Amino acid sequence: MNTVNDITQRFGTLYYPKSALVFYESKGLSKEVYVEHFDMDKNGTPVNAHPLTEREAQGLAKALHTEKNKDKAFLQSEGILPTAVLHISRGMDRGAVIWYTKSQIRPLYFIEALGIPSGQAFVPAMVWQADKNSLRVFALLSDRRPTAKTTLYYAPFFNIYEDGRVCMGSVSIDIKNSASVEEFTKAWEDYFFKSYFSHLMGENSAVKGNCVSVWKDLIATDRTFPKEMLKKNNKTLKNLLP
Repeated sequence: MNTVNDITQRFGTLYYPKSALVFYESKGLSKEVYVEHFDMDKNGTPVNAHPLTEREAQGLAKALHTEKNKDKAFLQSEGILPTAVLHISRGMDRGAVIWYTKSQIRPLYFIEALGIPSGQAFVPAMVWQADKNSLRVFALLSDRRPTAKTTLYYAPFFNIYEDGRVCMGSVSIDIKNSASVEEFTKAWEDYFFKSYFSHLMGENSAVKGNCVSVWKDLIATDRTFPKEMLKKNNKTLKNLLP
């Protein structure tokens, strides 16, 4: 997908050296440790060497504690866990969430070559599965909260592989280590719907019929998504659980 917004500011955070610590240890049986603090000039050269002060040590401890708390906050809820969340696996490297959304009107963007005008249209109820780097989406027949036995359908969009994986193209994904579960799910929904749909993945249509025709009609009207056009997947929600 190609993003609608300018995301160049998301390519990464630049960090500049500000200070450095050097630890000295004495020789012998009774080892003593001495810590020297250096400031950094604009070229990254250590200057102004001096013993680490109590105030600087407290600042360092506070920074480390804050970073540790950020890690613990990943995928924690901001309050009561949203009912839309179906499953959470926590862990900085493998943290993942499964959630669902009801049928609703969403802004949709299509590349010019598809011949579909960008605009608002109803999308079906959906199941989402994401970690920090990847997303899978599926469609549902109803707005009811799904159970483990609920049948999944192919998401009727472009840029999606048969197994539900979304091809994000050039979109830069930036899920923060401190993201709450609410921030996490909203970020992925924004990445998905604020990007341009461009092509089908593989030879098969994502719907029963012509995918381009379906979205042309929906963009031009205020009709809800025609459920009879959804194609049944060979998976249930249980198949997504770890």
